[in-house]
Amino acid sequence: MSVAGEDGGRAQQMRQQAQEMEQAAERATDPAERQRLKEKARRLKEQSEQQGSMGSGDIDPMA
Repeated sequence: MSVAGEDGGRAQQMRQQAQEMEQAAERATDPAERQRLKEKARRLKEQSEQQGSMGSGDIDPMA
């Protein structure tokens, strides 16, 4: 598998984890836990977007 393909798979996996964390945050009854999960999901999404753009070679300098 190519490096770009591996990065794309990793980015997809990170997005899936972020989605699962967001769902867990929605179910959390403790406000602090909900906030922690949402923040972690947001960071994972950002990382996955960076991974995806680095893997594709499509880096926008204006972003």
